[in-house]
Amino acid sequence: MQEPGQGEQPQQGGNRRSEYATRDLTSGSIPKNLFHLAWPQSVEGSMRVVDQVADLIWAGFLGTGHLAGIGVSQQFTQMAWTFRNGIDTAQRAMVSRAVGMGDIPLANHIVWQATTLSGVYFLIVGVFGFIFTETMLRGFGVSESVIDKAAPYMRLQWLGQFGFGFQMLWGQALSASGDTLTPMKATMFSRVLHMGLSPIFIFGPLGLPEMGLQGAAVGSMVANSCGSLINLRALLLGRSRLHLRLSDYRFDPSILWQLIKIGTPAAVNGMERSMAQLILVRLVTPFGDNALAAYTVTRRVEMFSNLGSAGLGMASGIIVGQSLGAGRPERARETVIWGTAYVLMIKSVFCAFLFLFPELFLSLFTRDDELLDISSKWLRIQILAYLAMGVSQVAMQSFMTAGATLFPAAVTLITVWCIELPLSYLFSNELGLGQYGIALGISIGTSCRLLFYVPYFFSGRWLRVKVFSDQHQGPAQPQPATAGP
Repeated sequence: MQEPGQGEQPQQGGNRRSEYATRDLTSGSIPKNLFHLAWPQSVEGSMRVVDQVADLIWAGFLGTGHLAGIGVSQQFTQMAWTFRNGIDTAQRAMVSRAVGMGDIPLANHIVWQATTLSGVYFLIVGVFGFIFTETMLRGFGVSESVIDKAAPYMRLQWLGQFGFGFQMLWGQALSASGDTLTPMKATMFSRVLHMGLSPIFIFGPLGLPEMGLQGAAVGSMVANSCGSLINLRALLLGRSRLHLRLSDYRFDPSILWQLIKIGTPAAVNGMERSMAQLILVRLVTPFGDNALAAYTVTRRVEMFSNLGSAGLGMASGIIVGQSLGAGRPERARETVIWGTAYVLMIKSVFCAFLFLFPELFLSLFTRDDELLDISSKWLRIQILAYLAMGVSQVAMQSFMTAGATLFPAAVTLITVWCIELPLSYLFSNELGLGQYGIALGISIGTSCRLLFYVPYFFSGRWLRVKVFSDQHQGPAQPQPATAGP
């Protein structure tokens, strides 16, 4: 299949391929290309955070026990999602590299193999999570009153992994090809739908059944399924560079192996962080339900603080992958520098505002004065870590989309399991800082990641990683020097 040039419109089926989706990211202004990719991803991330925050707000109306329940349930289901995210990362690395090489049929083929791998994963994890929900909650010391509220919600969340996972997988495929606008639209539609359905299912107005927390999970399942269909439709109609056809599908063990090989360290990286968060929940629970609720709401504020950096990190990674596919490593290096500069500007302003007015954000989740006071202290302790995390996200996403997934996994292992968790235990239990010692340990461990990412960036090793076996590796010809911004 021949790839149309920028702005060219294929005629098949009367569907028009947008100029936005076919923009050449391997040349031209790096800052403009970063903005071109980052703003839809930032909006998409914002909608996801607002969506999760909305469920916490509704849970807050039901009481502190429900708030703690939804928080701990999301920790478990997000752990499964972050492990599956390794498939997304591998797909993004391989699709962006294939697009940079100009081999669009290879990019389409990769998406089909990633879809196959994800389907098998969802089936295994969904069944396992549904069966062992209460066992997992009890294993982490969650009180029986919280388990009663959380378990029904959590079981439905496990089943909802299918809709959410395929929405993310196909959205990531479109983004890696340069189309971040379609996934943003799909997410906006699904999140607005969820936010509209959740209070109806939770509270049962106008004589409808009152489902409690289960209603939030039902709304999420319906909304995510709709979002996944929007992204799949764009892929099947060929409205971006990618155009999937059922007739082109074939099982390819070599590509599946490459996805597993690249994705496993990324999956382990995500799993390490998620398991660490579960252990942090275990450290927090002895300090009471208020402490657990404070941990939950400050984690959501952390997600707010990561919105701009997450979008820029993903955008930087996509340009890095396509630039390496086009044989332009210096452009990949410059992209990371630009992304870091943007993140520092955005995060500095947001973190300063967050430090000065923490109650303004926290009051969205609770109206309990004691919980507001506890949460404000948690938040202020972690502010510096939020700034460091922004830079780390740009570096990590860029390295992983370049195919260098092993190094970030090693960094997470060292900083989380050798620094963050031991310090959290030491400060909170041995040094008498209580629950705030956990917040301090998190802050120090997160900030230490930069001690590893900065030297690795300058080493240039991430620029030389191969993402294809020799049989799929096409010749990427060096191109002229990058145009100025």
